[in-house]
Amino acid sequence: MPRTVVTGGAGFVGAHVCRALLAEGREVLAVDDLSTGRLEQVADLVEDPAFELVEHDVVLGLAVEGPVDRVLHLASAASVPEYLAHPLETLRVGAEGTRHALELARTHHSSFLLASTSEIYGDPAEHPQAESYWGNVNPVGPRSVYDEAKRYAEALTMAYHRVFGLDTKIVRIFNCFGPGLLPADGRVVSNFLAQAMAGEPLTVYGDGTQTRSFCFVEDEVRGILALLASSWTGPMNIGNPEEHTILEVAQLVLEITGSSSTITFVDLPHDDPARRCPDITRAREVLGWSPQVDLREGLQRTYDWYRHRAEQMR
Repeated sequence: MPRTVVTGGAGFVGAHVCRALLAEGREVLAVDDLSTGRLEQVADLVEDPAFELVEHDVVLGLAVEGPVDRVLHLASAASVPEYLAHPLETLRVGAEGTRHALELARTHHSSFLLASTSEIYGDPAEHPQAESYWGNVNPVGPRSVYDEAKRYAEALTMAYHRVFGLDTKIVRIFNCFGPGLLPADGRVVSNFLAQAMAGEPLTVYGDGTQTRSFCFVEDEVRGILALLASSWTGPMNIGNPEEHTILEVAQLVLEITGSSSTITFVDLPHDDPARRCPDITRAREVLGWSPQVDLREGLQRTYDWYRHRAEQMR
């Protein structure tokens, strides 16, 4: 049975990737130190004989016995509150964690996929952002611990490809959301849904006119697996090119939840990007991929999952 190693396999996206790989008939070894990942994310997988979860920090090394045909490196804090709270750990997993994951792939002559991010574009001066854009990143700002960790991880991945001929892919993820995005995650969709369900004011940073592009997790995972199965080497944007203001997202959440919550405005965080939207021409042409779930449907499905989870926890 084909065997895939997924670092960060108990994280939000990682757990969905593990689930999709198992559905393909693959054996999955998930590695996660559970610092930001949660056992809850993979609770439905632990009884599957094709799935194994190892609690381990990839910064300390990544030795795996037996066959490995693919390595997916998804380990990292992903939300702004998480990586700001753990700056040194975020840098280490981007550097040493990535190196160990690449070494595992090289040792086993397997393919390698790095989960990168739209954050490598920083506060972009080019819009929408194509993979050819080098970005506009503050290298010494608070957010740089995540931005530069991912930029370094991309450089290291391409160096392994050039030096060792390793089969490498880099997926740049744009604001992924959906069922499994836990209320305490700290990302805008989880924040808004949790606040709306609790009847609390929805916290909008700045005036809410900054934009993001939100990709439903099923679409994101479908794109990741399509990239993994392709012959493409290097970075590829996998995101939804529909651009929405943060205020628009807040208002849509209030509409879907029927909440009477108000919207409150607070100061914009340091280096918060004004616009973020992927150019997915490459994904369309190379992979035949494009997102299928729009923001409204995705928010509704995520809200349904939140309600079901809340009922189970009573």
